[in-house]
Amino acid sequence: MPKPNSKVLVILAFFAIYFIWGSTYLLNKIAVQEIPPLMLSSFRFTLAGTSIFVIARIMKFSLKITRKQFLNSTLAGFLFLVYGNGVFVWALKYVDSGFAALLASTQPLFVLLLMRLVDGKKMKRKSLIGISLGVIGMYLLVSQNELSLKEGSVVGIIMIFTCVLGWSYASIFVSKADLPSNYFVSTGYQMVISGLLLTFSSLLFHETWVSPLNWSIKVQSAMLLLIVFGGIVAFTAFNYLLKKVSPEKVATSAYVNPVIALFLGWYILNEQMTLQSIIAAGILLTGVYFITSKRDESN
Repeated sequence: MPKPNSKVLVILAFFAIYFIWGSTYLLNKIAVQEIPPLMLSSFRFTLAGTSIFVIARIMKFSLKITRKQFLNSTLAGFLFLVYGNGVFVWALKYVDSGFAALLASTQPLFVLLLMRLVDGKKMKRKSLIGISLGVIGMYLLVSQNELSLKEGSVVGIIMIFTCVLGWSYASIFVSKADLPSNYFVSTGYQMVISGLLLTFSSLLFHETWVSPLNWSIKVQSAMLLLIVFGGIVAFTAFNYLLKKVSPEKVATSAYVNPVIALFLGWYILNEQMTLQSIIAAGILLTGVYFITSKRDESN
């Protein structure tokens, strides 16, 4: 059986982290109406990781993992899913979601700065132009709504920046770390470990657990899509890309995801679509083009 073309796999993987992850804003918005945030994440990642292991066994993939690989998977899972996802959601209690999206759009800049500090890699002119366009586009996107500060906003903003920093460092770490060679299995370990840590966190913070049997059909459907596509498919694609392309290119999902979420909100929830939103989306996608362009010049 011929192996899939690597270029095709890279394109499909980018499609997953751009469009599938972009849809998770909508799906999480639906699910969190009935499920506490840490419980939502713990259920989602534990079930997704367990499903990956079952599928891996059926496909006869090896689940063997060394002590070093286990420790690396634990660190990656914690930074990506426990801290990067769980704490970010918690911080939204104190910061408007639009403002939080603006803060999260700094991820590609964090990645480039960390690559400069950790690897001594020079920043490329096109990458810097792309990041600048991304920040401008994100500002235009979220500045249409009044961003009111609440009590505890300063703490929330600081925590969001630490989440973005943690996710950015994890992206660079995973690109070089010793992890299970099968990207599918590697994703499974990160998710199961994170799911268990999130379960402990949910119980620690005394969240009220709700049986899946008591969820509405709408929430059950949203959770199923989050597990299968947002978790198993997209996160596996994310881990694959971190080993195949530069981390700052993978980080461009921070610009594309809100654009996808914006259009889905307009199409499915009849949310307002303005001319400023369309202009912002165009600027964001232009920024992505500059960052992902192969022909790049050093400063």
